[in-house]
Amino acid sequence: MTEKLTAYGRLIVGTKEELFAKAVAIAVEQAKRVNSSRFSWALTGGSTPADWYRWCVKYQSIPELELRRADFTVSDERHVPLSSDQSNFGNADRLLLTPLGLAPSQRVPWPVELLPSDAATRYAADWATRFGRNRTYDICFLGMGDDAHTASWFPGSPLLKNEVSDLFVARDVAGKGWRLTLTPAGLRACGAVVVMTLGPTKAEALARVMQSEYNPVAFPAQILKTVADRAFWLVDEIAAARLK
Repeated sequence: MTEKLTAYGRLIVGTKEELFAKAVAIAVEQAKRVNSSRFSWALTGGSTPADWYRWCVKYQSIPELELRRADFTVSDERHVPLSSDQSNFGNADRLLLTPLGLAPSQRVPWPVELLPSDAATRYAADWATRFGRNRTYDICFLGMGDDAHTASWFPGSPLLKNEVSDLFVARDVAGKGWRLTLTPAGLRACGAVVVMTLGPTKAEALARVMQSEYNPVAFPAQILKTVADRAFWLVDEIAAARLK
């Protein structure tokens, strides 16, 4: 496993198993820094997180102390029932939280039973009550799509063109439906940010993010530059193949 500093955060290249273990280690280290009896951990969607969930359950990799202190949510969500296989929180719940025996009080889904805007407003209010205003996630896991999107910020997103002060919002994304998401302002209110980017389909997007002129409207994951001091990119060798 190799590590180096970039303008977008610490780039860590290794095997899938090494990166999965590193993701746990980063989260545990961040949890120890939180001066509170509880800390918040935002998960994400996609095939790589699903594989990580299964790995965590198989190897019981998250220490019990941190596991029981954590309140889990997701950094963005589709406006679908939690029972749907398209639900980020639903999948995290089925593959990780339930198998690990997390208490219901530790599970903080977006209230997708409400209309999208109401769901974002309720989530923000509930989050402020639980963790305080102007605070989002102590540990935020994100992914990156083949188009360099992250969270629910897709190329051309109004959230990247004209930033809002809200930490959480609902947006109707053309061709993708309603999304409930952390905003760039919310990202800057996070603690550690972990981006898992594995596989050959990510190589071109990763190279564009890391090596192109800064333009997050075109390459949304470049917004991580604003939190580079606490961002960790966990990348396998195949995804890193086009980096110079």
